[in-house]
Order: sequence, then C-alpha cells, then structure tokens
Amino acid sequence: MKRISTIILIALMVCGVVATAQMPEPRKPGTEEKNLAYFVGNWKMDGDLKAGPMGPGGKFTGTERDEWLPGDFYLVSHSEGSSPMGNEIALAIIGYDPAKKVYTYDAYNNMGQAEHATGAFDGTTWTWNSDMNMGGKNMKGRFIIKETSPTSYDFKFEMSEDGNTWTSAMDGKASKAGAGAATRKK
Repeated sequence: MKRISTIILIALMVCGVVATAQMPEPRKPGTEEKNLAYFVGNWKMDGDLKAGPMGPGGKFTGTERDEWLPGDFYLVSHSEGSSPMGNEIALAIIGYDPAKKVYTYDAYNNMGQAEHATGAFDGTTWTWNSDMNMGGKNMKGRFIIKETSPTSYDFKFEMSEDGNTWTSAMDGKASKAGAGAATRKK
C-alpha cells in the first residue's frame, strides 16, 4: 500500500511539472496597450451636438476619469456629462485585441445604452467604428480623436447609413485636468 501511495505521489508530481512546463508565458502589455496611456488621467470635454437622430442640438460638457485596470491591459473610463438630452453617466473599458489587431471599446450608460466599437491608431489619430440602431434604422458610427498635444485632443462623431456618406453628429475638444502631461510608456 505504501508503494502505491508513493507511485501515485510521484505521478502527480511529474504531471504537475509537465503541466507547468507547457503553460505559455503570460502575455505582457505591448506597444498597443502602451498607446492607451495617453488617456490616463482626468479630462474635461465640451462641444456641440448637431440636431438629428441623436436628439436636439446644443452644447454639452463632460468629465472623464481614465485609469489602468491592474495589469495595464485595459483602461477603465468613468464619465459624466450634460447635454440637451439630459445628464449621462457612463462606464467604458478600452483595450486591444491582439488576435484581431484592433482596439476595443465597450461602454454602458445610465440611459440603458450599450456601445461596442473597434478602433485603430496611426500615431496621432484614433478612429473608432461602430454599428448601432437608431430608431429602428441600422447606422454606422465613426468617432475620431485627434491628439493635438500631450494634454488635449479634438474629437468628432459622424454617422452614416451606408458607410460612405458621413454626417457630423458631434464635435468638441478635451483637455487634461490638473497638472502633468500624459506620456506613453516606452
């Protein structure tokens, strides 16, 4: 009986060593995730909504707090704003999908809306694309952020029925609140 217990113990140890040896090295944040560091911090936004499918036109203001989820793969964004459509509170997760080679954006707000977008970054401009349903009509959305300095960016949101002809729905500016500029991790 003692010999069987010893054999079982040795077999379990060998299986543990083999399983550990075959486990892939954990992924580390790459350049793509490090690009997201630009957004870490507190931001103030203001701009103009265009009257249209999204509601009445007018001015809007907002704040956003972006921070790393431990591990530095995803940003967690908390935002609040007010516009002619009312007050909005939202939570978003921003990351990068290495298998699909796209940035990801998933947001949820207090109006019961969910938004899912994929994006690309060319070094200064972020372009996010999404599909949405507006009043029973399928629409495409394109949100473009142009970094203008380490502490500011311009943005615009455009909509299209066919993906070819785009209509401006919103534009504005954002500036980093507080001291210190955002820097990308090298």
